[in-house]
Amino acid sequence: MSSTPNLAGTFTFPGTSLTVHRMGYGAMQLAGPHVFGPPRDRNECIAVLREAIDSGVNHIDTSDFYGPHITNQIIKEALHPYPKGLTIVTKVGARRGDDGSWLLDRSRENLIQSVHDNLRNLGLEALDIVNLRMGGFSAPEPGSIAEQISVLVELKQQGLIHHIGLSTVNADQLAEAQTMTPIVCIQNFYNVANRADDAFIDSLAQQGIAYVPYFPLGGFTPLQSSELNEVAAELNATPMQIAQAWLLQRSPNMLLIPGTSQRTHLRENLQAATLDLPAEVITKLDTIATAAK
Repeated sequence: MSSTPNLAGTFTFPGTSLTVHRMGYGAMQLAGPHVFGPPRDRNECIAVLREAIDSGVNHIDTSDFYGPHITNQIIKEALHPYPKGLTIVTKVGARRGDDGSWLLDRSRENLIQSVHDNLRNLGLEALDIVNLRMGGFSAPEPGSIAEQISVLVELKQQGLIHHIGLSTVNADQLAEAQTMTPIVCIQNFYNVANRADDAFIDSLAQQGIAYVPYFPLGGFTPLQSSELNEVAAELNATPMQIAQAWLLQRSPNMLLIPGTSQRTHLRENLQAATLDLPAEVITKLDTIATAAK
C-alpha cells in the first residue's frame, strides 16, 4: 500500500544481520504531551504503527522512558508478535521524574533497570540494539564513557542485548567504546542547519557505522528558514520533507526516524523518501548551515 516502496534504500548495521530501510519511524510522539503520560488517541497510535509496518518501515526507534513505559506498551500492543525483519532500537541513560521532568541517569542501577524495563514492556527476550544516551540535550559532553559501556557489555554477554550504539557522543568517546565492544550506530543532534557533526558523519560512513540524526528540523530561528520554504514550494513538498530528503542524500549511512502519532503525518514523512533533490537545490540548502553559524 506504500507509495514509497524502497523507502530510500537499505542499510545493514555493521557486524550484524540487521538490514533496515533508511526511512524508519521514531516512537517518541506515541506518548502524551511532552512525552509523558498516555496519548490523546491510543487507537490512532496503534494504527500509525501498523501502517508504518505495512508501508515497509522495518526500523523503530524507542525508549522505555517515553511515557514512561507507555510508548513501548503501545508498540507491543500494535505489533507483537513482531514481524520478521523488524529492528527495534531503544536507548538507556535517562529516566522521568514524577512531574514529567527528564533526568539524566547513567548509574549502573538505572542502566540495568532500563534494559529490563524495555524488555518487559516490549515483550522481548533480547533487544536488537541499545543506545547509551550520553551528553546533554543537543551536544556531547567530553569525558570517559567506559564505566557505562562496561555495564551494557555485561548485559550483552548475558544475552539481553544483541548490539550496542551510542547517542550524543563525540569521536573520542566512540573510539573509547570501540576498544570495549563493537558500536553499530550513533544517534546525535544534526540537521541541515546544525552541522557540527559533518566530519564525524564522514568518518562513520567510512567505518560503515549508521548515523541517526534526531530532531531533523530543530534549531531554526524561526523553525523554518526562508531557503527551506522556497525549496519546498519549488518542489511541491513540505519543509520537513525537504529537510528529510536532504538528510537521506547527505550520506549513505544516514538513517531517519521521523515520528508522529497521526497517519496523515506518517504518510507525509514517508513520502520524503521518494524525493530526489537536484544538485543546485543541495547547494542552496547548504547555505542554511552557513547562515546559522
